[in-house]
Amino acid sequence: MTSSPKCQSCGMPLTADPKGGGTNADGSLSREYCSYCYVNGALVNPDMTLEEMKALVVDKLQEKGVPRFIGKFFALGLPRLKRWRKH
Repeated sequence: MTSSPKCQSCGMPLTADPKGGGTNADGSLSREYCSYCYVNGALVNPDMTLEEMKALVVDKLQEKGVPRFIGKFFALGLPRLKRWRKH
């Protein structure tokens, strides 16, 4: 069983993105980031911290009816995503 590609900023499955992904600078579809996080080859909120993203993920999932503790569980995986890994 393989998992679908996830946004490397917020962790949302790209299959759940209504636009199918963010856009690269050349207008092509990004295979790494969703349309909420990445537009025209740049992160939408480049100064956002990991802690701010964790809070946003929990809030957005809660808006969709996901219990808060499950949202927090999903947010635990954010540091492993490309945007948040320390180089």
